[in-house]
Amino acid sequence: MLSWPKGSYTLVKPKTGCPSRWREGWRKQDNEDNRNSNVMPFGHNFYGKFGRDMIFHYCTKDGHVISGTQNWPSGNYCILRQGISCPPGFHMGSILWDDEDKRNSNAFEGILPSGTFDKDTLINYCCRNDGLARTKINLPTNKPFYLLRFQSPCQEVRGMRVREENLKTDDEDDRNKSSASGYHPLNDGGRDNRLYYCYYY
Repeated sequence: MLSWPKGSYTLVKPKTGCPSRWREGWRKQDNEDNRNSNVMPFGHNFYGKFGRDMIFHYCTKDGHVISGTQNWPSGNYCILRQGISCPPGFHMGSILWDDEDKRNSNAFEGILPSGTFDKDTLINYCCRNDGLARTKINLPTNKPFYLLRFQSPCQEVRGMRVREENLKTDDEDDRNKSSASGYHPLNDGGRDNRLYYCYYY
C-alpha cells in the first residue's frame, strides 16, 4: 500500500478524518459581519463549521514521527506548508485573509499549517507546476483527502475520483488588505479570497 510522501506538510481535514497518527488542529476565522456573503459549495466535504464565520480543521504529517519513502509526484497542485520549507519540487507562497476588524473572535487550537494566526489569517502554501494535471499521480487511496488547484484544473490521482469545491470568504470591508504572494493556490476572489479545493474520494 502507498504511504504518504516524506516530509512535513498539512492538508485540510475532510469529514472522513485525518490519516492515522497525523496531528490535528483548527482555526476559526471571523469573517465580515456586515451583509456577510460567505459562499460554501453545496454538499461539501470539509470537516468544521461554516456559516457567517468559518472553522477549518487541519491534518498535519510530522516527518519526524511518520517517515515516508517517496517524494511528492510531479504535477500541478498545492498543499499547505508545515515548518520553514516545502517538500522537494514545490515553491512557496502565501494568502492573507483580512478578517473582521470589529470584536474579532478569531481562535485556534492544536497544530496548524505554517502562517500567522492573529486578528487576521496568513497561511503558507507549497505549489508545483512541473507536470500535467491530467497525468494521474500516485497517492494513498484508502481515505479521502484534499489538495488545492494551482494553475490548471484539479490534478488527477490514480484510483480516485475528484470533485472541485470552491469556497469564498467575505473578508473585511473597510480598508481591506487581503492579498496573495508567491506560488499560491488559484484565488480569484478579488478583495475577498476564493480558493478551489480538490476533494479526492
